[in-house]
Amino acid sequence: MITDTHAHVFWQDFDGDRDAVIERAREAGVDRMIVVGTTVETSRQCFELCDGVPGLYPTAGVHPHDAEGLDAAMLEGIEALCRRPECVAVGETGLDYFKEYSPGRDQRRGFRWHLELARELDKPVIVHCRDANRDTLELLREVPGVRGVMHCYSMGEEELDPYLELGMYISFSGSVTYPRNEANRAAARRVPSDRILVETDCPFLAPQGKRGKRNEPAYVRLTLEHIATERGVDATEFARQTSDNATRLFGL
Repeated sequence: MITDTHAHVFWQDFDGDRDAVIERAREAGVDRMIVVGTTVETSRQCFELCDGVPGLYPTAGVHPHDAEGLDAAMLEGIEALCRRPECVAVGETGLDYFKEYSPGRDQRRGFRWHLELARELDKPVIVHCRDANRDTLELLREVPGVRGVMHCYSMGEEELDPYLELGMYISFSGSVTYPRNEANRAAARRVPSDRILVETDCPFLAPQGKRGKRNEPAYVRLTLEHIATERGVDATEFARQTSDNATRLFGL
C-alpha cells in the first residue's frame, strides 16, 4: 500500500481523464489519496470527488495564495466542510512569501484561523510553507496543541528540528528527486521513520524522469522509491511505514 498524502486531483488538468488517473494510481500500488482543497469551491469539489470512492479522503482549506479577501462567509464554508466526519484534515493553509499572491497579513490571519479550527476539531492541519519559515514556526508555536504535516517540505535539515519538536509530520514531494536538491534529500534522510510521509502535490512537481509533464498520484511511487534508496531501506517496507504514518495522522 502506498498513500499519496497530498493530491489536487480536482484540478482542471485532470478533467479529461480523471478516472483513468485514479485507476493508474491503483495499478501503481497507490491505494489511498488525500484530496486537498485550496479554496471553498475546490474544497467542495474534493468532497464531491471523494464521495463513495474507496481510498479517497477530502480536506478543506484556503491556500495562502487565496487568502486575500478571506471573509466570514468563506470561513463559514470551510468550517462547515471541516466539521463533516469524512474530512480528514484542515487545509491546505500556511504562508507563501515567495510569490505572495496574497498580502502577508492576510496569509497570517488565515493561517492562524485554520490552526485554531484544527485544534478545536482535533484534526490535523496541512501546512504550506515557502520562504516563510520564521513566521510559520511563530504561528505554530502561538497555537499549541495542533498536530499536522509540513506538506511538500522543501527546506534542508537545518530547518527540520523545530518542526519535529512541535510534533509535525514531514512530507516530501517529487522535488526531493531533483539532482540539485541535495539539501532536501539530507532532510529526507534525517526525518524519523514514524514522522515521514510522501506526496505528489499533483498536478505540480513531477519527480525526476517525469519533469515537464503533468504530475499524477501514480508517480508518488517514484518519489517513495527514491527516498527509500536515500535512507537505505526496502521500498516495500518504506511504503508500509509511510502509509502507517498517514493512517495515524489522518485517522484513515
